[in-house]
Amino acid sequence: MSDSAAPLRPIDLARAAGISTQLVRNYADEGVLPPAIWTDSGHRRFHARHREALLTYRALARGYGMDAARGIMRAVHAGDVPEALTLVDAGHAALHTQRQNLRAIGEALEAVAGQDPDASDLPRSGMRIGEVAAYLGVRTSALRVWESAGLLAPTRDPGTGYRLFGPADVRDARMIKMLREGRYLLPQILEVLDGLRRTGSGDALRAAIAQRRAALAQRARAMLEGSSLLHHYLADESLH
Repeated sequence: MSDSAAPLRPIDLARAAGISTQLVRNYADEGVLPPAIWTDSGHRRFHARHREALLTYRALARGYGMDAARGIMRAVHAGDVPEALTLVDAGHAALHTQRQNLRAIGEALEAVAGQDPDASDLPRSGMRIGEVAAYLGVRTSALRVWESAGLLAPTRDPGTGYRLFGPADVRDARMIKMLREGRYLLPQILEVLDGLRRTGSGDALRAAIAQRRAALAQRARAMLEGSSLLHHYLADESLH
């Protein structure tokens, strides 16, 4: 696209991207867009190149996240294309790592879900919250949050009121930890645990993993779209 086309107002860019004019101004101030042209009356004027930059940024943000997309576009406009491509590569590497982690978490969760809690290797039954936290490598505050969300239901010592975690409680806490590491939300985890407790079935667990896998695939497609627009934006820049 050529910047010789008719000038565009902030509202024109806003309509093209389906955003507010204030957001367009913010993007311009942040370096997401090339420098705007200022009229004698103090108004910003943009051109087709700015619209292309805006649409490229929005596509990158859907795949790589807003911070990474902002860094990519800033690097491009600063003339540092290698830095922009480094950020693109980092996004793909992070996605690959998440896929690997999801696979490992899925396998580990299947193993944990299939265990007989009473045949576990716990040091003893009726563990206190601090012992469970140390055993699993989590904070006691995390266990309390999980309990308040209905994910855990340890018994209470009738004399002291202290929480007592049995083998099944510790198994559930281990699964919660793994699912949280996989970026699952607490309501999703509750559905998984409820399914296991009611029927002993891992269907909800497998569904949660499949949902996460689908989300990663959707993100990969968004990254592909964003990188495609970036490629065209860089190619167009080389013509100027």
